[in-house]
Amino acid sequence: MSYHFSTVLKNIAFEEVISKVTNLLVAEGFGVLTDIDVKATMKKRLDVDFKQYRILGACHPQTAYKAITLEDKIGVFLPCSIVVQQHEDSSVEVSAVDPIASMMAVNNPELADVAMFIQSKMKIFIEKLSAN
Repeated sequence: MSYHFSTVLKNIAFEEVISKVTNLLVAEGFGVLTDIDVKATMKKRLDVDFKQYRILGACHPQTAYKAITLEDKIGVFLPCSIVVQQHEDSSVEVSAVDPIASMMAVNNPELADVAMFIQSKMKIFIEKLSAN
């Protein structure tokens, strides 16, 4: 089982992909709570040049609430991570976490429905991104 869903976009600027990702997440009911610019952080902290690489923390509020009420420590897996990275050929890869893979270690069968719902949303998000 893979731990993520991915798509590679060509002939599109990195920042435009960030915008598309954000808009598509919102359309699927997610909000972006965090935006970690790994390139800027690596430069600032280590003084190294790194490729364009952003980690977006996406949250589906209703489902997050349900998950936390079912398992109070499930927040260690929240928000859902979306990685946007630019490769040497200028293509941009977008990867979304598979929540079923990340929650396999949690021994709470009631979370299965929550994980499957978010998994379906992430798959739809990646499919829509691929189609654009």
